[in-house]
Amino acid sequence: MAKKPDTSTRIADNKKAAFNYFFEEKFEAGMVLEGWEIKALREGKVQITDGYVVIRNGELFVIGVQIQPLNTASSHVSPDSVRTKKLLLHKEEIHRLIGKVEQKGYTLVPINLHWKNGKVKCEVALAKGKAEHDKRDTIKDREGKREVERAMKSRSR
Repeated sequence: MAKKPDTSTRIADNKKAAFNYFFEEKFEAGMVLEGWEIKALREGKVQITDGYVVIRNGELFVIGVQIQPLNTASSHVSPDSVRTKKLLLHKEEIHRLIGKVEQKGYTLVPINLHWKNGKVKCEVALAKGKAEHDKRDTIKDREGKREVERAMKSRSR
């Protein structure tokens, strides 16, 4: 029997989201997955950078998260790597998110996938898109931090 992952292991991160959006609030949602998807997640065969969250009939779904099936997937299951996956949140949280997304121009973005007590959780952020100049500022800050780290590293030698 396979060993269960520990309580809070990261599976995949969406670094592109932090560059493209300002995060207002973060939520941890459960995911409805199939067995082959869980096996593929244990092997790290997932990519969430193109993922986004939509609201349909008062429920949240994540679209664009690709989970690549393993070669050893069972023969009676036909895996779909870009299947729409349902997210599980409390009803009050969903209603609050629906109000903000529809009225204030926010969007919902998956930030990461992680294990929590043997279950896969998706961290979702209520986010607002960055303008082009904000992205340039982010790049400048990152470059500045790199320069400082290089200078500190060269001094310590």
